[in-house]
Amino acid sequence: MVTSHSSNSVGYDIEKTVLDRYQEGAKVQQPSLCCPTEYEGNYLEILPQEIIEKDYGCGDPTRYVDEGETVLDLGSGTGKNCYILAKKVGKTGQVIGVDFNDEMLKIARKYQQEIANKIGTHNTKFIKGKIQDLTLDLDLVESWLRDHPIQSVDDLSRFESECDRLRKETPLVADDSIDVVISNCVLNLVKPDDKQQLFEELYRVLKRGGRAVISDIVCDEDPTENIFNDPDLWSGCIAGAFREDEFLKMFEKVGFYGVEILKREETPWQVIDGVEFRSMTIRAYKGKEGPCLERKQSIIYKGPWKQVQDDDGHIFCRGERMAVCDKTYHILTRAESPYQADIIGVPPYQEIPLEEATEFSCKNKAIRHPKETKGSNYHLTEIKEDMDCCTPGECC
Repeated sequence: MVTSHSSNSVGYDIEKTVLDRYQEGAKVQQPSLCCPTEYEGNYLEILPQEIIEKDYGCGDPTRYVDEGETVLDLGSGTGKNCYILAKKVGKTGQVIGVDFNDEMLKIARKYQQEIANKIGTHNTKFIKGKIQDLTLDLDLVESWLRDHPIQSVDDLSRFESECDRLRKETPLVADDSIDVVISNCVLNLVKPDDKQQLFEELYRVLKRGGRAVISDIVCDEDPTENIFNDPDLWSGCIAGAFREDEFLKMFEKVGFYGVEILKREETPWQVIDGVEFRSMTIRAYKGKEGPCLERKQSIIYKGPWKQVQDDDGHIFCRGERMAVCDKTYHILTRAESPYQADIIGVPPYQEIPLEEATEFSCKNKAIRHPKETKGSNYHLTEIKEDMDCCTPGECC
């Protein structure tokens, strides 16, 4: 059995198969390339019909993006999701679409000024690159090749050196530069040997505290040999589908935290050889690296589970005042945290400056005594004069 992340070779060029299919899809609409999807609000009203007809997806990651954010769309196609986001992020935001299909990019770029006029701002950019290598600007590569055609092994060596230089000096997407990375039914199209690098790149470009929101096709069990070796099923978003449990683990593996399923279609999009293929949307956050410092903070997990474990292995018991480091405290309690709704933050009575904080061991499941939060010499009694403890008509 071949898993969805197998490195086994197939008898055809996956990348060329996908590119050819989607170049054709940019010329003639191909309904078989997408799942029925409902988009939030009335954003589709600003889009030209050509974009709507020739864009292929399986979900709506755009609904999880906010005003003012910088967004990168992996495999942006004709620009449908980018233009929806252009209106959502507004004048203070930016949307970058990346694709390596010239036909799709041509359509997306054709409507930039028209959309800008409609929404009152020009905040979109479409760049050519492979989503598994977001350092290499393929427009710059092609420009160099026009002046330096490869005709020998030495020429090939110079070309490879130039690509390395471009990656270092003029990366297509810089490190830690993006608030939200989205993708709509594209990650499955990347060949198996490149998928680990794909997730590493996705993580690299995000800012600390940034997030990925990915809609893609997943399967409930490993695709069969027949599925995996069918070129039409590769370009049709089937053969490269992630097994749904592995999909979440790929995010964990490269360092994401707070990985959650936002939407999982109950009804399969397709069933082939007994394997169910359906759309699923995942959200995951970047930013759990850094030192663990003791600043006397604690958190209380509200429930309903008796205890839970986070991505760093911390165990939080329901209703208990759990000791956490400063980094974990902010990960759990900040307003945009995926955990915030289930956590009560308990700050110390007297804040400890960062420069005075000592190292905190996050390996222990520690319950913090209230006096440790307040300070061992805490004896303050507070009476609010303007607060009546009794309800009128009741006896205290």
